[in-house]
Amino acid sequence: MAVDITDQNFINALIEKERRAQKSGGRWLVVPIIALTVAYLTPFYYLFVTIFKTTEEYATSGVLDLPNSLAPIVDNVVQAWTLANLGEAAINSLTYAGIGAALAVAFAAAAAYGMTRLKLIGANGWFMLIFTGTLFPFQMYLVPLLFGYQRLGLVNSWLGMLLIYVAICIPFPLLVLRNSFSGITHEVDEAARIEGASEWRVFISMIIPNATGPLIALFLLQFTFIWNDLLFSSILANGIEVRSIMVALQSLQGTYSTTGPNVVITATLISSIPTVLMFIVLRRYFMAGLQLGSK
Repeated sequence: MAVDITDQNFINALIEKERRAQKSGGRWLVVPIIALTVAYLTPFYYLFVTIFKTTEEYATSGVLDLPNSLAPIVDNVVQAWTLANLGEAAINSLTYAGIGAALAVAFAAAAAYGMTRLKLIGANGWFMLIFTGTLFPFQMYLVPLLFGYQRLGLVNSWLGMLLIYVAICIPFPLLVLRNSFSGITHEVDEAARIEGASEWRVFISMIIPNATGPLIALFLLQFTFIWNDLLFSSILANGIEVRSIMVALQSLQGTYSTTGPNVVITATLISSIPTVLMFIVLRRYFMAGLQLGSK
């Protein structure tokens, strides 16, 4: 006897069979998901149990053992703050990252506006010239840059560090903003020009508000890059007065260092706070900027 496909019982049986097949297949995914989660969370667990241990406790107990008390974190923070002079180093890094990232994004935005809205002669050539600097590893620039800085007296100077950070942070924002500005209709600035607006007014009042997401996302990315930089800061600014927070962290390690891993990891955790806060505060704009479109 032929089965009627429209029979409700037959349809329900097919649905139930499909459900069981999906449920059975899902069980096989549980084990690798749990394994990956444990592997991902283990470093964080190690981080948080270590900052609550004394140097002696860290040396005598297992690295993943729970601490005996929460009190040692206060002493670890004090040691990390004083031995590495984290306060002054954090201020230096904040000025490098904040001002450097802001200037780099501003210059990139101005260049992108000129290339996309002003019909400059050889705009593509200028873009390729600027962006070519990112095709080579930064290590190639260190020797000539160091010799040039020595002649100009910019080694171990705040201005020297700001200049190099601004320079190396312009190409990527230029690439993103060039694409973003190209997506904004030209009718916006043409209407403003008809009303008598200057190019500066068009740039500030028409283009920038339509690219808020990418601009803030780029600032956050460049801020994080400068904050975490060790290459340029360790070569060009290793003096105590101008060194960055990453160089300060580096001073806690080495042959002549007397601090334990608990203090080093505590200092590392402290140094990560500003960038984490930046991502939390600007997360809405960052997610919008990832789309590389207008807000």
